[in-house]
Amino acid sequence: MGGAQGTRTEVTIEGRTLSLSNLGKVLYPAAGFTKARVIDYYTQIARAMLPHITGRPMTLKRYPNGVDQPFFFEKQCPSHAPEWVRTYSIWSEDSHRDVDYCLVDDLPTLVWVANLAALELHPLLSRVPDVGRPTAVVFDLDPGAPAGVLDCGEVALAIRDLIEPFGLHALVKTSGSKGLQIYLPLNTPVTFDDAKTFAHAVAQTLERRMNGKVVSTMAKAVRAGRVFVDWSQNDEHKTTIAVYSLRDREQPTVSTPLTWKELEAAVRTHDRDSLVFTAPAVLERISALGDLFAPANDLRQTLPTL
Repeated sequence: MGGAQGTRTEVTIEGRTLSLSNLGKVLYPAAGFTKARVIDYYTQIARAMLPHITGRPMTLKRYPNGVDQPFFFEKQCPSHAPEWVRTYSIWSEDSHRDVDYCLVDDLPTLVWVANLAALELHPLLSRVPDVGRPTAVVFDLDPGAPAGVLDCGEVALAIRDLIEPFGLHALVKTSGSKGLQIYLPLNTPVTFDDAKTFAHAVAQTLERRMNGKVVSTMAKAVRAGRVFVDWSQNDEHKTTIAVYSLRDREQPTVSTPLTWKELEAAVRTHDRDSLVFTAPAVLERISALGDLFAPANDLRQTLPTL
């Protein structure tokens, strides 16, 4: 997929006609990674990614001039969206109005948002129409320097070991940025209050057990050298980076599913680099391993009573 900057290219995808622009524009300058390569990545990853984002109201994080230039978040689906792009309205207490979110439910829509330079895709933890029911509990592990991703790995393994006696199975992925994210698939009737209460209890338990390595409070003043277990992400109006989404780093890194054995090996050998994946590497992993995050859509679990 090519095209000089300033030109437009018409393509037809699954019967939908799209006009792609500025395909030669470099969106990751340090890597020479162009918009054409961004669109190509999302096209190739779509089969694995779409089942995880279909039906989820989406916030777009757009970088019209690349990752080293200003960006903006977009919750309201653009007014110039093609008529075939699905939307879903949710009342915003902050804006005192309905916000019409884009639903990225198919390949044409995924390519369309990629053409908007929406490098990062941030979906809600729920699906329409039941936006009051999360499909998972999420633990967002955010390291405070000098702590890093390997410290997050140690905490992630502790979360796994804490919940396994309850018969619960969790999934782990890189954030594609500094940390890791743990997903506890539910896919059963549950409220956000239930999910947040459970996540908070886990975070507080780890804070007590891990000798100053974990913090469960949001104040940045207490986070230096520790891992913040962000339980507050379990909220009806908050989003978490989508699995397989690109991130806004120097290189085109991706939020990538891991196996627990991979994470154990990385922590044991202090191999930080083994937890960083760029778009080409993720496409190779999909070919070799399939979608390691597939249980997030299928596994049905119930939260224990705390």
